[in-house]
Amino acid sequence: MLLTQLRYDLMMFSREIFYLVFSLIIPPVTYVFMGQLFGENSYAGGLSYAETYTPSFILLITFSVIFLAFGFEQVLNRSSGVEKRVLLSPVPKKVLLVSSILKSTIITSFGYFMIQLLGILIYDVPFHFLGFLVSYIFFILLNAILLIIASAVYSLFQDMKNALIFSIVLFQVVMFTGDFALPIQMMPKFIQIIAHLNPLYHMNHLFIDIWNNQVHFHTDTFLSIGYILILVIISYFIIQIKKKPV
Repeated sequence: MLLTQLRYDLMMFSREIFYLVFSLIIPPVTYVFMGQLFGENSYAGGLSYAETYTPSFILLITFSVIFLAFGFEQVLNRSSGVEKRVLLSPVPKKVLLVSSILKSTIITSFGYFMIQLLGILIYDVPFHFLGFLVSYIFFILLNAILLIIASAVYSLFQDMKNALIFSIVLFQVVMFTGDFALPIQMMPKFIQIIAHLNPLYHMNHLFIDIWNNQVHFHTDTFLSIGYILILVIISYFIIQIKKKPV
C-alpha cells in the first residue's frame, strides 16, 4: 500500500509545473549561471565557488521541495477538501504521511545528486566517498528539520491563495538572505540582520562547513545550532497544538 501511494505521489509531483520550476529547474540553472559569473572568485575560508555553492544549492532545492511539495500541498489539500476525503478513504493517514515524507526525501536526494553531478562535470568538484557519506547524512538531518518547520508553518494557513503568495515571497526572501545568491557581506546592513534571523542562513553555513570538512565548534556554530533547535522545538509544539480539535 505504501509503495502504491508513494508511486502516486511522485507521479503527481512530476505533473506540477509550479513545483518543478521552483524546485528542480531554477536552482540548478542559477547554480550554473552564477558559476559562469563568479566561478573565479574566492569565498570565506579560501573556498572556491563550487566548494561554497554546491552545498548551498543542494539546500536551496531541499527547501523549495519541502516547503512547496510538502508544506504548501498540505494547505492545498486542506482548502480543496481533499484532506477530508482522504480521512474517509481506506488508506491509513500514517501511510499518507510517510509517503509524503518519503516523496520529499526522494526528490531532494535527486536534487542532491543532480547538483553534485553538475559540480563534478562543470567545476571539477572532487568526490570522496567518506566526505560524501557524512554530507549526505547531514543532508538527511536537514530534511527532517525542514519537514518539521514546514509542517508547522503551513499548519497556520487555511486558504490556498494566501499560502501561495506566502510561498513565493518566502522563496525570494530565503534566496537573498540565506547566502544563496550574493554573499551576505555584500548586502545592505538591514539584509544582513534579516539573514541572521533566517534559519536557512544558519543551515547553509553549517552544511558548507560539513561539505568541505571545515567544521569548527566556536560561538557562531553553537549559536546556529541552538537557534535551529529552538525553531524545531517551537515548530513541534505548534504542530501538536494544531492537532488538537478546537
